[in-house]
Amino acid sequence: MTDAKTLERYLAALLKGDRDASRRTIEETMQTGVPATSIYMDIIWPIMVHIEKLTREDKITPAQEHLATRINRTIVDQLQNKLPQKHQKDRRIVICCAADELQELGAQMAADLFESDGWQVRFLGGGLTNDDLLQYVNDYGPHILLIYGTTPRQAPDVRRLIDTIKDVNAWPDMKVMVSGGLFNRAEGLWEEIGADLFAANAEEALHVASKGQTIHEPQGRIINRRKRKAAANKKAVVGV
Repeated sequence: MTDAKTLERYLAALLKGDRDASRRTIEETMQTGVPATSIYMDIIWPIMVHIEKLTREDKITPAQEHLATRINRTIVDQLQNKLPQKHQKDRRIVICCAADELQELGAQMAADLFESDGWQVRFLGGGLTNDDLLQYVNDYGPHILLIYGTTPRQAPDVRRLIDTIKDVNAWPDMKVMVSGGLFNRAEGLWEEIGADLFAANAEEALHVASKGQTIHEPQGRIINRRKRKAAANKKAVVGV
């Protein structure tokens, strides 16, 4: 676990746009024996989430957000070849972002971790239409389709993509997983839009994909079930 001072130092360097100070923080942390995977999940991921939160709350400027994101992406690119490499598995995953997703870093980190674990990874990023994605999935035939999203306006388009996949049913054994801030903040949304699996972060996505089931049940699922149960009870009473 990374200490709070390291996180504070790294965040300050990012928000200043200081590339050199940001790199030094990561390099010095790794020199203490912290592996690249831990750098990903204990420093870069939580800082990325925190920056997204500061942006939503208008506590940092758009320029600061862009600087921090670019530096984070550069560091992730440099760390990728330092991740451990397991033997290749006969498991395929396609990772994409919602069509207008600007924050692809979380999805990129997930792609890196899956590749490190031996999965055959195809990272498409954002900017593709649902038709483009469907065509690629049809050609590649993945075991998992991971869709990453961060903003509420993306939910309808993600829902349409999942609905189409279910309607076509050309890949009955493929699981659709969703991840990203959009689904973390809206409890139960992943289930409501028809996804098979949910992961709160990149590391959890790997565990969920390997096990084939969501690790924990968000409170939203319990709430939704209570609503359905209440509706069923009400219907029964009316019927009587």
